[in-house]
Amino acid sequence: MAPMADSTPAGETYRGFEQGPIRPPSEARSLLIRVTRNCPWNRCTFCPVYKGTRFSLRPVEHVKRDIDAVARQVDALRVASGDGGRLSPEQVADLARGVEPDAITAFNAASHWFVIGRMRSIFLQDANSLVVRPERLIEILTHLRNRFPEVRRITSYARSDTIARRSADDLAAIARAGLNRIHIGMESGCDDVLAMVEKGATAEKHVTAGRKVKQAGMELSEYIMPGLGGRRLSDRHARDTADALNRIDPDFIRIRTLAIPPTAPLWAEHRAGRFEKCPDAKVVEELLTLIECLDGIASTVLSDHILNLLQHVRGRLPRDRDRMLETLRSFLALSPPDRMVYQVGRRAGLFNCVCHMESLHRRAEAEELCRRFGVTPGNVDAVADELAARFI
Repeated sequence: MAPMADSTPAGETYRGFEQGPIRPPSEARSLLIRVTRNCPWNRCTFCPVYKGTRFSLRPVEHVKRDIDAVARQVDALRVASGDGGRLSPEQVADLARGVEPDAITAFNAASHWFVIGRMRSIFLQDANSLVVRPERLIEILTHLRNRFPEVRRITSYARSDTIARRSADDLAAIARAGLNRIHIGMESGCDDVLAMVEKGATAEKHVTAGRKVKQAGMELSEYIMPGLGGRRLSDRHARDTADALNRIDPDFIRIRTLAIPPTAPLWAEHRAGRFEKCPDAKVVEELLTLIECLDGIASTVLSDHILNLLQHVRGRLPRDRDRMLETLRSFLALSPPDRMVYQVGRRAGLFNCVCHMESLHRRAEAEELCRRFGVTPGNVDAVADELAARFI
């Protein structure tokens, strides 16, 4: 169990604006404000991020200085943009040349947010901002709202274990201060899978945390990881995850297919034969089972990650269930050679959905890649794994 207590380095010196290594794909246009460094748990065997790093809380005053640094750059960008409120890439590059070296990181964050994000959302980094004491997190959120009152959404990652231990009153106060969406990595609702990958949570804890987020008035994104149970636990992983999601009814269910880079501890288990990775077809069957078992909820399902085989598996439940199931079945109905072409074409960025194979140009490119790399229906899953590793 990760500590809830303060772990700020004593006497830490402010070293300028900081940015962490990751954020959800849905936060690509958000301003990233680093509240903590790394992950307080950092034991999940499927995760390569933060391994070999030490967790720490950034001092609140340092976070506020980061916010102020971005605000100064935003003010300059507003002046430069004039009445039109817009800047071209060339104008941004010209402005960057006049920025002091110690302010360039803040300028880059501010200009991306101003030009691309239109200053609509902010994401608090790194892996679990809710581990910060509520009164300190509220102080940061209040400062953000005062500096950027036009912002529509402030979001953060959080662990279920942390949320489950926060009081309902504290969570409601955090929501009132401006945090209005939480991203939780559920990964699975199967206790055996969660224990196997050292997630540090149980299905019941996921349900408790998810319900508390919603009761506090915040939107909830739950991330699920098809394939995480391997071949042995695939069916239970799908059914138990659906059961947990049915009990939570999150606003968003986001699909993140398992990939195992060499830097993840699970890689050694896979290489040793103790974890048998699901081939793509088995992952699709698993998703089919999961979506068939989702019942009585109004969540939006999103396949918004480049590692997912079928990005068109998306829609609102229950309205779009049949369409999502049909998308999955369309892949399973392909002949082995056609599956091979789709898998390679998807990993090469040519396809997002089976319907894209109707493009003769895209299909020809995928078939040429298969020939060039000696891909066959028998080795395609190994090749697809190698291609997917480029995106991790």
